[in-house]
Amino acid sequence: MSHNFSRRNFLKASLYGLGAATIGMSLTGCNSDDNKLAENEFAVSFNHGVASGDPLSDAIILWTRVTPAGSPQGVNLTLQIADDESFESNRVQQTVVALASNDYTVKIDFTGLNAGSKYYYRFVTEDETSPVGQFKTLPEGDVSSVKFAVMSCANFPAGYFHAYAEAAKMTDIDAVLHLGDYIYEYGADGYATENAAALGRELAADNAEEILSLEDYRKRYALYRSDASLQQLHANSPFIAVWDDHEVANDTFKTGAENHNEGEGDFTERKLAALQAYFEWMPIRPYVKGQTESLYRQFEFGDLVSLYMLDTRHEYRAKPLDYANYIDPVSGQIDSNRFILDLIEPSQKLIGTDQLIWLQDGMVNSNAKWQVLGQQVLMNRMHIPAELLAELANPSTQTAQTLTELAQIKGRLLAGDPTVTELEKARVMTVAPYNLDAWDGYPVERELILQTAHSLGKNLITLAGDTHNAWGGQLKDGKGNVCGYEFAASSVSSPGLEYYLQLPEPMALQFAEALKLLIDDLDYANIHQRGFMTVTFTAEKAHSEWHLLSSVHQSDYQMISQSSEVLAK
Repeated sequence: MSHNFSRRNFLKASLYGLGAATIGMSLTGCNSDDNKLAENEFAVSFNHGVASGDPLSDAIILWTRVTPAGSPQGVNLTLQIADDESFESNRVQQTVVALASNDYTVKIDFTGLNAGSKYYYRFVTEDETSPVGQFKTLPEGDVSSVKFAVMSCANFPAGYFHAYAEAAKMTDIDAVLHLGDYIYEYGADGYATENAAALGRELAADNAEEILSLEDYRKRYALYRSDASLQQLHANSPFIAVWDDHEVANDTFKTGAENHNEGEGDFTERKLAALQAYFEWMPIRPYVKGQTESLYRQFEFGDLVSLYMLDTRHEYRAKPLDYANYIDPVSGQIDSNRFILDLIEPSQKLIGTDQLIWLQDGMVNSNAKWQVLGQQVLMNRMHIPAELLAELANPSTQTAQTLTELAQIKGRLLAGDPTVTELEKARVMTVAPYNLDAWDGYPVERELILQTAHSLGKNLITLAGDTHNAWGGQLKDGKGNVCGYEFAASSVSSPGLEYYLQLPEPMALQFAEALKLLIDDLDYANIHQRGFMTVTFTAEKAHSEWHLLSSVHQSDYQMISQSSEVLAK
C-alpha cells in the first residue's frame, strides 16, 4: 500500500511547526539530502521514548525528547516515517530541531497522510536511533468499530504503572484517551508516597519538593516519562489527552487551587508554567495564541464516533462550593436553601459559555452514531444520604456500619417493606452531592448538555476519570429522562476509596455494593482496584471493559476484567 509521501506534505508540517514556534513548538526545516542523517558535535540519547497524538484522518502529532551531553541551543534530528517497521518502503525523512528553549522536546504536526492507515516513525542522528513508534490515522466514512483505552490518575511514587503495560499489549486500540492527572505535583512526603522507597519509585533529589516552577514541572515529566511501561504505550498507540488538576495543583479552578498556598508565589504564573510544560511534553496540538488555557477539541471516527475532549478544569471552572460554608456553627445544621441557590447561580460554571456552545453545535451537526465526551470528572449524579456524607467527611470505624444500615433500609424501601418508618425513609431519602468538585457541583451546565443530547435523540456516552475508582451509571436529566450513560475508569496507580476509608478488600466489596444500592443511577462500582478501561463502539452498542489489577505495589500481579454495555437507540 502506497501512502504517497511527498516533500510538499512535509513542507506543510514544517510551516505548521514554524508558525507554532513562538508558542513553544519546535520548528522543522527542509533537508535537500534525504539520505543524510542529522549531525551534532556532541552525544545525544533518547531517554524518554517517542509519542504520537491527536490523530486526524490526514495528520498526526509526532514527539520525542533528546538528552544532550552539554547544553547546546539546539540538537539536530532526522524524523523518519514509513509504511513498514523496517523503514524500507515509502520512507520520508526530514531534519528537525530540538531546542533548549523547549526543554529539548520536538513536536511536529505531520500532514498529508491517508485515512485509516498505519505508519511507523523514529528519530535518528548519525550515532543514535530512537525507539520505533507506530500510529493509525482516523478512519473516514463507514466505520464498523472503534476501541479506546481510557486512563487517568497515574501517581509515580504511589505504585507501578502496570495499567500502562497491559494496555501496551493490546493491538486493537485506536487511541488512548488520557483523562488527566498524567503527573502529580506533590513532594516526596506528599499524597500516597509512603511506599515509594520500597518500590524504587522515589522522586529525584532535585525534584523532591512540591513543584512550582517551569523547571520543576519539566523535571517531573522527565521522571514519569522514564517509566518503561508508559514509554511503550506511547510508542504503540496515539494519545488523545486532556489535563486535570494535578498537572498544576490539587483541585484547581480558574483562579486558584486547594493545593496552592501562601508563600508559593502567584498562582497564574504557576499555572502558565505548568501548562507550558504540559504542551512541551505531551503529543497534543499547540494552543492558539491568546488561548493558552484551552484544550477542548473534537475528533471524528468516520460515521461511528464523534469524540469531544472537554476541559472541565482550567478553561473556565468557577471555585467549587464548600459545604463548610453553609453549616451553622451553633446548630450544626446546613442552610440548604442558600446552598441550592448558590449551586444554580449562573456564575457557577464548569466549562463556560464558549465551550458549551461549541459542544452543543458539535452535537447538532454530527451524524455519527455515538456522541462521546472524554472529560475529567464524574457527570453521573452521585447523591448519597446526607448522614453518610457527614461520616465520609471524617471517616471512622462507624462509617462502614452507617453505610450498611442505610443500605439495608434502602433495600427494604425498594422492596416495598411496609415496616420502614418515616425516620428511616428520611435517613436514606435526604441526599446531597458527594463531590462538589465534579459535575454535581455545577448542575446547570450538566442539565443543558443532557437536555441537548436528549432533545436531539443522540446516543451519549461520557468517559470520566479523577476519582481513582471505577463506576458505571445512567445519565438522567432533571425530569428523569435517561439521556446517556457514563463509564468511569479507575486510576493507573493513585489509591481509591479503600485507601481513604482503610477498608480491607472484603469490606471494600461490600461498600461498593452498598453504594450501588444507595445511589439511584449507579449500576457498577469498584473502589479498591487500580487499572484502566477499554470502551468499544459499534453501530449496535458501546461495550466497556474494566481491566483491574490485583496490586500496583508488587512486580507480579494478576488482572481481571469486568464489563458492561449500552445498546444504541
